[in-house]
Amino acid sequence: MHFQKSILGGLIIAAFTFTACSNPKKESATLLIHGGTIYTVDSAQTTVEAVATKDNTILFAGTLADAEKYKNEQTQVIDLEGKTMTPGLIEGHGHFMGLGYNELNIDLINTTSYQEMIDAVAKAVKNAKPGEWITGRGWHQSKWTQMPADTVNGFQTHYRLSEVSPDNPVYLAHASGHAGFANAKAMEIAGLELLPKDGIDKFEVEGGEVMRDALGRPTGIFNERAQGLISEHIPENTPEKDIKAFELAVAACHRNGITGFHDAGIGKETIALYENMKAADRIKVRLYAMLTGWDKDLLNEWYEKGPMVDEDHLMTIRAVKLNCDGALGSRGAWLLDPYTDRPGHFGHETLPMEFVKETALNGLRNGFQVCAHAIGDRANREILDRYEAAMKALPNTTENHRFRIEHAQHLHPDDIPRFAELQVIPAMQAVHMSSDRPWAIDRLGEKRIKEGAYMWQTLLKSGVPIVNGTDVPVEPLNPIASFYASVSRKTLKGTPDGGYEPEQKMTREQALRSYTLDAAYGAFEEDIKGSITVGKLADFTIYNQDLMQVPENKILETEIAMTIFDGEVVYEKKE
Repeated sequence: MHFQKSILGGLIIAAFTFTACSNPKKESATLLIHGGTIYTVDSAQTTVEAVATKDNTILFAGTLADAEKYKNEQTQVIDLEGKTMTPGLIEGHGHFMGLGYNELNIDLINTTSYQEMIDAVAKAVKNAKPGEWITGRGWHQSKWTQMPADTVNGFQTHYRLSEVSPDNPVYLAHASGHAGFANAKAMEIAGLELLPKDGIDKFEVEGGEVMRDALGRPTGIFNERAQGLISEHIPENTPEKDIKAFELAVAACHRNGITGFHDAGIGKETIALYENMKAADRIKVRLYAMLTGWDKDLLNEWYEKGPMVDEDHLMTIRAVKLNCDGALGSRGAWLLDPYTDRPGHFGHETLPMEFVKETALNGLRNGFQVCAHAIGDRANREILDRYEAAMKALPNTTENHRFRIEHAQHLHPDDIPRFAELQVIPAMQAVHMSSDRPWAIDRLGEKRIKEGAYMWQTLLKSGVPIVNGTDVPVEPLNPIASFYASVSRKTLKGTPDGGYEPEQKMTREQALRSYTLDAAYGAFEEDIKGSITVGKLADFTIYNQDLMQVPENKILETEIAMTIFDGEVVYEKKE
């Protein structure tokens, strides 16, 4: 089965292990780590006393006595002093530059009310030049403790926002990235009059929605593809700002113990930036990038030249990202049946399904993995149908395709076994359940939630791995929060007792694998990373406590104590 490690990779590692163990005196370690519990995520030996590395490669993993045979005067020694170490964590689905820009622009991820969002904008207006755009991201109306009195379709209206920023255009992206909120000045620049004079044609966007009130006036909410009506008027970022955002993203990864990052959808400009950062030796996270499916010319260019698998394992491009529906929070997820809290509304198909099939065919022909965003049950079904059709059309090209569905958040029960049957990998961000489940039941109702939402254990038992992550900047990058959600099925406040649909909890071993070896598998990289195994890359995450053993209610107290990337310490938490 394709979900097993390749025989060739296993032979390489076995040969490396035999050589290292049979000739210990011929090898000298540059780094020796011991003094705490070390979880390897390697079934051959699940824990070890010590790890020795040479440059950026694992030389030995086993007993301390044997590890010390690789030590000489130049070997750096790290005593964990009772701390815990695992393989370096891999963010299995995020947006790298979005992470960096979230630290540069207004970060609204922790706002709990419309007033807090307005206050943040008012503060930014004081420091902005006249006419300068004010941008930010992270608000989520379903997470607010209270809603404003004036709402349309469950969303706030722009009037109070426009009052605090009459002269500066404002655009604030929803936490999900699938909706945005504009003030009057931004809508004026976009040519969207408050009272349409020529009917409502300009407000009709295929795959999106401009929300309007009873008088036909835009409320400021732009859903799914309608966001382009505003975003096309926002000035592009400068090269200097791009570099700053990149560096902030790298630093954020290190603080969070992240050594690998699956970047879910990048275009030409970002590819060029990454190439420049690699040339300058500034990539200190292993990037696995997916080409954005919005740019057909870019896809055709890469189909012609084929995947780029970096021999330095710093920047690999061999996947395509398709955005096929919206998010539950903005009621953009594409459903088979209407939203429980918005009758007659089914969400949005944001990309034609014919293009999904075309991309799947091109992926199979040209060696590219296809990673399709799908949250609603209809989107998941339609994508599985297109994957299956492409595989049947090209049966001789399906060996080890590792196609993915990103999020796979809400599935019809009939479609759950199809992931294993088609060998499609679900890339699911456990922290979304923690954040969304309290209000998602309002969108879907109890039956759909219980039968098909966040079905981790059912999918794992069917024989597929799960790639975990946070979808940063939709959620904070913090992997501890997603690990906790994986094993508890609770909100980050620890509710409810026993967790939501507890039968779908992951074990701690499954959760750790989803952030390490299974995440590496999701990028064709299980032979070089994801476990502490001789011959693999020396990427490690060190914690202040044993997250595999502490009581569940103490997991969120876990902190990243140190991050080791490419055999070097890149982050150490100050006491």
